[in-house]
Amino acid sequence: MAKKEHVSETPATQLLKAHKVAYTEHPYEYLEHGGAQHSAQVLGFDPFAVVKTLVMQDQDAKPLLVLMHGNRKVSTKNLARQIGAKSVEPCAPEVANRHSGYLVGGTSPFGTRRAMPVYIEESILALPKILINGGRRGYLVGIDPAVCVQLLAAKRVQCALAD
Repeated sequence: MAKKEHVSETPATQLLKAHKVAYTEHPYEYLEHGGAQHSAQVLGFDPFAVVKTLVMQDQDAKPLLVLMHGNRKVSTKNLARQIGAKSVEPCAPEVANRHSGYLVGGTSPFGTRRAMPVYIEESILALPKILINGGRRGYLVGIDPAVCVQLLAAKRVQCALAD
């Protein structure tokens, strides 16, 4: 009889396992539009250490991922300037789902359907550990933020705005 896969196996956790990345699992009850603030609250973490994965696009509709603190917003103007784009805006949810292969609210930067450039808010890399989506709604994984640079070639940017 075949061994049953772990219940939380996702393209993201498969990628982390394949690269032998140590991670902790943090399932929680998903709340529509609850976002990183909600998951941080239920799990008892600082929302600054809960990192949201945002699917955005430039003026040519080319997708990109932005990793941002759960309690901060992205300055699209600053981001566009730093990455050499004319403009950057969030993708519509159905477009984001198509690019990432995940449902909005369960988007992980790991194991996306389509390879996209990844930008990480620089201050995230100073944290000892972050919680980031593990590839489905209501499921975060705890990892060393350096993994985002190592596995995703995430480029550092400074585009955080206070919420």
